[in-house]
Amino acid sequence: MTVETESSHIDDSNQEAEPAQLLDDEANKQLPVKKKTSCCMGLKVFLAALSFSYFCKTLSGTIMKSSITQIERRFDLTSSTVGLVDGSFEMGNLLVIAFVSYFGAKLHRPKVIAVGCFIMALGCILTAMPHFFMGYYKYETASRTASSVNLTSDVNPCLLHQDANKTLLEVSQSGCEKETSSYMWIYILLGNMLRGIGETPITPLGISYLDDFAKEENAPVYIASLHTIAMFGPMFGFLLGSLCAKLYVDVGFVDLGNITITPQDSRWVGAWWLGFIIAGTTSLLAAIPFCFLPKSLEKPEEANNDKTSSGLLEGTGAMRKTHTSVKPKPKKWSVILKDFYTSLKKVLSNRMYLTLLCSSLLQFSSFIGFLTYKPKYLEQQYGQSTSKSNFIIGLTSLPPVGIGIFLGGLIMKKYKMGIVGAAKFAFSMSILAFLFTLLHFFVGCENHVVAGLTVSYDGKPIQHHENALFSDCNSDCKCATNVWDPVCGDNGVTYVSPCLAGCTASVGHGKNMLFHNCSCLEARGSQWGNNSVTLGQCPKSDACSRNFIYYTVIQVISGFCYALGGTPAYMLMFRCVQPELKSLAVGLHTLIMRTLAGIPAPVYFGALIDRTCLKWGSRSCGQRGACRIYDSTAYRYAYLGLSAVLRAPSYLLGILFLILVKKHYQAKKSRSTENGGREDAPMNREDNFKSNERLAGSLEAEKESCI
Repeated sequence: MTVETESSHIDDSNQEAEPAQLLDDEANKQLPVKKKTSCCMGLKVFLAALSFSYFCKTLSGTIMKSSITQIERRFDLTSSTVGLVDGSFEMGNLLVIAFVSYFGAKLHRPKVIAVGCFIMALGCILTAMPHFFMGYYKYETASRTASSVNLTSDVNPCLLHQDANKTLLEVSQSGCEKETSSYMWIYILLGNMLRGIGETPITPLGISYLDDFAKEENAPVYIASLHTIAMFGPMFGFLLGSLCAKLYVDVGFVDLGNITITPQDSRWVGAWWLGFIIAGTTSLLAAIPFCFLPKSLEKPEEANNDKTSSGLLEGTGAMRKTHTSVKPKPKKWSVILKDFYTSLKKVLSNRMYLTLLCSSLLQFSSFIGFLTYKPKYLEQQYGQSTSKSNFIIGLTSLPPVGIGIFLGGLIMKKYKMGIVGAAKFAFSMSILAFLFTLLHFFVGCENHVVAGLTVSYDGKPIQHHENALFSDCNSDCKCATNVWDPVCGDNGVTYVSPCLAGCTASVGHGKNMLFHNCSCLEARGSQWGNNSVTLGQCPKSDACSRNFIYYTVIQVISGFCYALGGTPAYMLMFRCVQPELKSLAVGLHTLIMRTLAGIPAPVYFGALIDRTCLKWGSRSCGQRGACRIYDSTAYRYAYLGLSAVLRAPSYLLGILFLILVKKHYQAKKSRSTENGGREDAPMNREDNFKSNERLAGSLEAEKESCI
């Protein structure tokens, strides 16, 4: 109306008409080029910066997952405690998600994202800081303890004199007084929480910025680019975690020749802190471009006569006197709360949404717990090192998931799936993946053959709760039962320590140390006749190595199948609620998943895994440390069983959801024939874009879940 009034006013004055017309012609020649250039260039820079920030946040998240076992050993934590540390990321995210979602859009969004990247970098650096303040890593070993009390250069593990044990006790007590690392893990928890706070604004503000200033036809391409680049984060994260796990934790500060453990040892701690330093540096670099981006860009809409005239007159100052902006009246808090309560009631009374929410909660709980302890499972079940476990996950699990997500979206587009078709496809793929994962129960490995823990010194199986570390063959030795310093005998049996193997002599240094005259091997009749043992546990059998290959193949197939139906599954959430309630439905879904799955799942998975421990390590104070060896069979059934128990009921809810969807859309079809008799309307381009916008956050959890 303002434009029309001003235009009519100009037409009434012949003296003003001609200059205005000339100015109009001049501006029309220059305006489109300037508008297109500034918008496109600014949007491309923002897209590149946002893609790099996506990469950084998935990289840092994967570094934490790949370092869980290292952190557990370095700080002598239980699995349940380290699960709490892992879940602290979700706690930090929940602290500010409501604030960022409401106020973030009103502020300078690129700069808010820059602050988020900076906080994320700060969280990564804080996570790594305890390494530099807690001294060198001291692992349990009888040989090092003996040398530290000035015994002979050739260590005699079987200490025949009580005086030596007293000396060892004094060393242990002095170490207890100097120990300062008991609660340093709290800094890791705080750093991970800080990383969760910093990561919060990246997705909602970044996607909304693209939504505001990108052309509608380009938006799906931008979203796809973000998802594609984000997929490289977990891949590089696990590969970087593999590299760091190969390096000793104190690399560059200690003589590696004196280290008696290898990466296959359950006491080995890699350079876990190095990954966080790298992730923090990249996050800091990701913050820089956002500092120079504008608060808003010019919208790339086709110029019409009204908008062009308005823009020209505003540019010349003619409109400034007459143009007035109408500001909406601010709503009262009582009205806002009433509207929120009404909307929330509508969402929760939607039976389709509520059924899907409960099913997603069970699935997400299963996947979070499964993913958190997957590297540890590969180590304990198949005897793989932490480095190789991370490498296998990064190389074999993530590419099939990425391909599955891409093909799932392609299939939806090709066959123009509606909500019923998407529900059937997602359910079929998910249950097929679940059936494949059940095969994991049959490709496990047998327990380590450890004298006194899984078998007696005579080779007979024993129950894990029986304390049978002492036998006639080592009764003359004064051995500590809380030390885990495994050695492998020529007979294929692992002994808890050289002392408990009854060894009385040793030669060599560091990893090449060899122990001789072991009475427990003599008692069992070693076929080689030299009765010697080497440092480290005995390797798993060849059959176990074959089962590990089968496990990897099954994991690749199941991950691909689940990812294939992952995109349609998340689309369902946006299609089973009214359009005006989509944002609330997504927010509620995120809140429930993080609160009831992301935080507690690693804790109760870890608590169940702790119950399968056969031998706990010990700190210098004599307190219980991290678990050194698990009952492989019990671990397999507990870990895989809990995951299956959580997933199985979700498919019953999935069947109920299918029934509700069919019932709803059959009733809708009978009332209306707008869709030409088809089962349901395919998702239009606008719905696809809106769904993709909200999928940006949801699919990241999906990528992690499918690993």
